[in-house]
Amino acid sequence: MAQQGIQLDGEKFCCSICLDLLKDPVTIPCGHSYCMSCIKSCWDEEDQKKIHSCPQCRQTFTPRPVLVKSTVFAELVEELKKTGLQAAPPDRCYAGPGDVACDFCTGRKLKALKSCLVCPASYCEQHLQPHYDVAPLKKHKLVKATMKLQENICSRHDEVMKIFCRTDQQFICYLCFMDEHKGHDTVSAAAERTERQKELGVSQQKIQKRIQDREKDVKVLQQEVKAINLSADKAVEHSEKIFTELVRLIKKRSSDVKEQTRSRQKAEASRAEELQEKLKQEIAELRRKDAELEQLSHTEDHTHFLHNYPSLSRLSESTDSPSTNIRPLHYFEDVTAAVSEARDKLQGVLTEEWTKISWTVTEVDVLLSQPREPKTRAEFLQYSRQITLDPNTAHTLLSLSEGNRKATCMTEKQLYSSHPDRFADKQQVLSREGLTGRCYWEVERSGGISIAVAYKDVGRTGNRSVFGYNDKSWALDYFYNQFIHNNIETPIPGPLSSRVGVYLDHRAGILSFYSVSETMTLLHRVQTTFTQPLYPGFWLNGCTGDTAELCKLK
Repeated sequence: MAQQGIQLDGEKFCCSICLDLLKDPVTIPCGHSYCMSCIKSCWDEEDQKKIHSCPQCRQTFTPRPVLVKSTVFAELVEELKKTGLQAAPPDRCYAGPGDVACDFCTGRKLKALKSCLVCPASYCEQHLQPHYDVAPLKKHKLVKATMKLQENICSRHDEVMKIFCRTDQQFICYLCFMDEHKGHDTVSAAAERTERQKELGVSQQKIQKRIQDREKDVKVLQQEVKAINLSADKAVEHSEKIFTELVRLIKKRSSDVKEQTRSRQKAEASRAEELQEKLKQEIAELRRKDAELEQLSHTEDHTHFLHNYPSLSRLSESTDSPSTNIRPLHYFEDVTAAVSEARDKLQGVLTEEWTKISWTVTEVDVLLSQPREPKTRAEFLQYSRQITLDPNTAHTLLSLSEGNRKATCMTEKQLYSSHPDRFADKQQVLSREGLTGRCYWEVERSGGISIAVAYKDVGRTGNRSVFGYNDKSWALDYFYNQFIHNNIETPIPGPLSSRVGVYLDHRAGILSFYSVSETMTLLHRVQTTFTQPLYPGFWLNGCTGDTAELCKLK
């Protein structure tokens, strides 16, 4: 308790400026005491104003008081030092980087507790006390310590800005109000704050309403994510089971073919070995008879010869020799050919079905978003696709080159193998790639050709197989400057450029054709619903030398 009393008394002997024990203590006319160096430095800063004040009570003195060391205070401080007085209370908090420092602390500054909008200055707990004790200071507006006090000071007149100019939408001081803002619609900052506070309440209500809406949306999306994950997991699980069954079935068929082949191999080999043994026995018998006949031919006894010849010359029934029946053994080669044919057919089916499966996966769109359609060529090129032509679909009068990107109309038939996907009647060709999603490609053409997209199952024979003259294809016809779909022809005005850009948004059902030059000029736009992947294609109308080429895009 005694030590506590010393500490309490000791705080009275601390300088309120440096918050340390008084050094060369002086007492100024108002009765407050400071270190001589502290109050001297403080008043040195106030010399320009020619008015000096007490840092605690703000009492002013004119002229500057003469500072005289207080001998009594000095002796008391020395006595208290001997009793173990701490230099400063342990709970003092000094200002660090990013903190608001007290404007009235000298030396190492303490953190400010409050800022005064009237003074304007920031104060630690010690230097803030006059704002609680002195009547005029009690009316000042105190706020949480802030570094932005300078924002309240007019940069022109160095006065506190307490007026808001609604005409110019800015804070001004009284001198600004009397000068360049004279006649403007002005109110006090407090009145403007009250008005804006009402607007703030409305804004908060809107924000809170939007927050509630967005939180509901978040919950819905969280449920969607769970549903997506669950659905995808089930799809993967079921797909793995199905493909496992397919693999098991293929392995079973492979085992069956192997077993049947080995069984047949064993039977045929056994039959051949059995026939071989019979032939060997017959050879041995024939050799024995040949030896006996050879011996008989040398006998001089006519009676013996005639008696034995009939039995020796008589041959037993010959074993059927396979030498006249053996044919090239293609039996097992036919098995290989049959398995290869099954493989090719299965690959074809899997390729076709995989396109459908891939398209189905791509078409999954929970949010059903509708992205903005590109406008500039740079935006279109973001969706560029590298496309190649399928030789199995090319008409025999079309020659493919440039890595199967270019088609040229020829007078002589090309040596293509027979294929069910080949166009038989019209000089047409489709791409290898089926397109979904958002895609863009460009075509460089010469002559009167048609640039088209079509479903893979579009006809291959007859007039209904011509691009545009059925419900499974869409074509831009350069020969007659028209767009064609389902036998409906729509004229396109003006000459068409040599390069055409084609934009597809499969999900949105958008197909657009553009004339490509320095700008993108829309030629025709289709809005429909696509039910299958689309394959780019060409129809070269029969003029020798006409070409259509899929451009390489960066």
